[in-house]
Amino acid sequence: MVARPNRILPADRTVTGRFITLEGGEGVGKSTQIRALSAALEARDIEAVATREPGGSAGAEAIRTLLMEGSDDRWDSRSEALLFAAARADHVARTIRPALDRGAWVLCDRFVDSSRAYQGGGGGITDADLLTLHGFGSLGLLPDRTFLLTVSADEAARRLTERGGRDRMGNKPADYQARLAARFVEMAMSEPSRWRIVDADAAATDVTAAILAELAEWL
Repeated sequence: MVARPNRILPADRTVTGRFITLEGGEGVGKSTQIRALSAALEARDIEAVATREPGGSAGAEAIRTLLMEGSDDRWDSRSEALLFAAARADHVARTIRPALDRGAWVLCDRFVDSSRAYQGGGGGITDADLLTLHGFGSLGLLPDRTFLLTVSADEAARRLTERGGRDRMGNKPADYQARLAARFVEMAMSEPSRWRIVDADAAATDVTAAILAELAEWL
């Protein structure tokens, strides 16, 4: 299969892997689904690389510490956008592209769409500016498919309490969280060929089944 336009590779290279991302607010179950999907792919003899943002490489994990710890006002939106873009650039170069090049499936807990929602919808940075940063740092790489997991506010709060609280991004105020949720839905609706919206209030096994059904064409 010839490399698709969203993967910038030398002309003589081909790609057989897939890049799948899970997006959504805090407590929607992305980590749980990444683990389940990894197991499902490996049961089909498909190499699965489970990763996350910010993080996923040594350099990106170091930046993650700066981003996820401290008070809510530690960074402004522009600083956050630059730090996330730097972490993502290292993540793409050292983890994601090498895995795709060898034919693995990459399952990523958040990617550039989270920056578009958090620093964009939540923080007021323009989508054009965020995508320009992404174009420079990560050469514009986009997922083959992105799943937006949605849950009710009560269920999200229950899950966050169960897992032991929130990190710095989860502690953003209510108006920020509302803008964030609206931005995720807006992005999903504007690009239906890439995005799928999944009701994650359902049992975890049912959510996994729904995601796998949307990947069936590639399995």
